Amino acid sequence: MLDHLRTRLAHADALPVLALLGLCSGLLSGGVIVLFRILIDLLQAGFLPGGDVENYEGLSTLWRFGLPALGGLLIGLAFQFAGGVQVGVVHVLERLAYFQGHMPLRNTLFQFFGAALSIVSGHSVGREGPSVHLGASSGSLLGQGLQLPNNSVQTLLACGVAAAIAASFNTPMAGVIFAMEVILLEYTIAGFTPVILAAVSATAVTRAVFGAEPAFIVPPLDMASLLELPYMLVMGLVIGSLAAVFIGLLERVTHFGARYPIWQRMTLAGVLTGLCGVFVPAIMGIGYDTVNQAMLGELGLSFLLTLVVAKVLATTVSLGLGLPGGLIGPTLYIGACAGGALGLLAEAVFPGQVGSPGFYAMLGMGAMMSATLQAPLAALMALLELTYNPKIILPGMLAVVLSDIMASHVYGRDSVFLTLLRARGLDYRSNPVAQALRRVAVASAMSTAVAQAPRMLARDDAEALLRSEPQHLLVMEDGKPVALLLAADLVRWLATHAEAEAVDLLDIPAERMDVRPIDIRATLQAALDTMDEHNVDALYVTRGAFGGIVGAITRQSIEAHYR
Repeated sequence: MLDHLRTRLAHADALPVLALLGLCSGLLSGGVIVLFRILIDLLQAGFLPGGDVENYEGLSTLWRFGLPALGGLLIGLAFQFAGGVQVGVVHVLERLAYFQGHMPLRNTLFQFFGAALSIVSGHSVGREGPSVHLGASSGSLLGQGLQLPNNSVQTLLACGVAAAIAASFNTPMAGVIFAMEVILLEYTIAGFTPVILAAVSATAVTRAVFGAEPAFIVPPLDMASLLELPYMLVMGLVIGSLAAVFIGLLERVTHFGARYPIWQRMTLAGVLTGLCGVFVPAIMGIGYDTVNQAMLGELGLSFLLTLVVAKVLATTVSLGLGLPGGLIGPTLYIGACAGGALGLLAEAVFPGQVGSPGFYAMLGMGAMMSATLQAPLAALMALLELTYNPKIILPGMLAVVLSDIMASHVYGRDSVFLTLLRARGLDYRSNPVAQALRRVAVASAMSTAVAQAPRMLARDDAEALLRSEPQHLLVMEDGKPVALLLAADLVRWLATHAEAEAVDLLDIPAERMDVRPIDIRATLQAALDTMDEHNVDALYVTRGAFGGIVGAITRQSIEAHYR
């Protein structure tokens, strides 16, 4: 039954089964995210003044400096001892692009505990990036445990990502769009259904534990009039520029940190974050209390500008030097403070004629997320679900699109995740052919009409072999496959050499193709990559390490399947 299920999932249209697996992936991911949040909250409540999980401002000056420095040292030593473990959203993209979505359990455990320690020790990082890694691993490990084809593993990875964003922010719709727009870089019906179910189930799990309240409690603010729309243009240009600076600075710090051992650069990140925390303690930790204050219009102009500068510096240092943590939360923080500052400036220039600074803080939050991630739709949905304010949609659309255009086309910046991926010397292919081939596994396009044959065959054995009507012959030499040829070529040779008592399959006139192995769970994209890497036009398909050869696939059959 499992074999039948795996074969069915190799095709792109196995929607009912994928939907059920997506639901399971969401429940699993939601449970992991709940544990992650509880761990962070318990640790923070245990030592922060008043048990307030955001009250880093209440720590003494010595603790505000020493806590991030000590945390950076401990995390750095652990990651150095582990041999350079990779974590975060960039790691998820790397595994999706180069390892067909297979996430290692070891890296997931380091992400879970390393990110928790990073957040608790006051570094300027968010919990959403680690949650994406944990959710992606939950879906991927579920698929790997069931030995599903890799196209299904990749879909379950996306389900886990959607579930993670939904569970972290209480934003199921934004989770779905984030998974499709940022991780998969495509929208498909077959992808949407399991991803939606994963987001819904994960949100149900977290709401059962933490309640259904939105992340930020703000009044239903709105524009004063449509005459504010031109100022939204200015806002988009300013925050798009800020996002471009943020991405560029993060890239530079990443290149700088690559020269030093892991423990040294993480310790340096902790020291620099501690210095920022001494003077501006509000930038420590996740900082959602500060974001909420900005959206309520409770912060002054000079303080907001100070927060923007300090948060950009602390975040780029923390993440650029390799500390495990997320950057989605910090982008919301930076955007809210920058938007609030722009709102105060508008109020000073046009008193009584514009919306409140808190309204602009909301818009800035979405605009910064959009420009940094290059994901305008995900940012807009996150903005709507985080604030429960439908009046934000019209001006929000303008702000997120303009900031995105400013960062991507005026400054020429890619999304922050692709930028960091390329900083590692890697790339993420998102062209239509690669996307189409990643959705289908080898089992859906391979030929099972393949007969194995030794290089030297007696005529009677050759004729007996052909009675089974194979399409291809896989030539074996010293117990290993060495070539693939059409059975029709052997039929033709036997018909024209009636006197021959034996045949050398590597000597007769035939279109022979060198071969390499490929696992039956691999995607067609992985098969094509293997052919290109080894300069061959055919692969023999195996079922695991000891399952034997079950078929063959050629470059021509992959091209025919795509067409």
